[in-house]
Amino acid sequence: MDLDKLMSKHLSRYFDGSRTIPDETLQQLLKFLRSAPTSTNIQPNHFYVLSTREGKERLAANLGERFQDNAEKVLNASHTIILTTRADIPEHHLDAVFAKERADGRFADAAKQERWEFMTRDFLNLRRYGYKDEYHWMEKQTYMVMGLTMMAAAELGVEAMPLEGFDPVSVDKAFDIRATGYTTTVLLALGYPDEAKQYKTPVSRFEPERLFTFA
Repeated sequence: MDLDKLMSKHLSRYFDGSRTIPDETLQQLLKFLRSAPTSTNIQPNHFYVLSTREGKERLAANLGERFQDNAEKVLNASHTIILTTRADIPEHHLDAVFAKERADGRFADAAKQERWEFMTRDFLNLRRYGYKDEYHWMEKQTYMVMGLTMMAAAELGVEAMPLEGFDPVSVDKAFDIRATGYTTTVLLALGYPDEAKQYKTPVSRFEPERLFTFA
């Protein structure tokens, strides 16, 4: 990965609608998305991968009135991913996480797995009843997954643009998401840039002296 090149470029805001991500590249990216870490391995996400014209049009039509400027981005992207987050953590989800860990042999020692499950439940109870931020904490995991996926996309030569300009109620309704126990958190458009609409000006960021404190 060329970090210097990455640091000196703007995120693409407009895509070339004539270009599609090759399936092999897409599968690598989805494999990475699946493997991205989450705190306590809670895996609170479900991902809607929109590649068909019908799917992208349904999303574009349900972004909400004030966010229609983003419709072009969704329609011209090769793929747009709706990243959703669980509304809560029901017992059946936690049981599924633990069952998969045991099946995959995450902990070779059964006693360690049991301790891990106890600690995870204790931590989730702290989020739920102590900090009272269970959903907000899960959303943080979603954004971490998205950030890592954006870096993976850059490594694969794919542009990735996060979108928060949408009405989550409208998107949830359009894809019947809330019936599954999840809700839309953020969108990630993927594709190749429309070079004619790329920003050519320098990236503007604060100086290091303002950003870093060393202790």
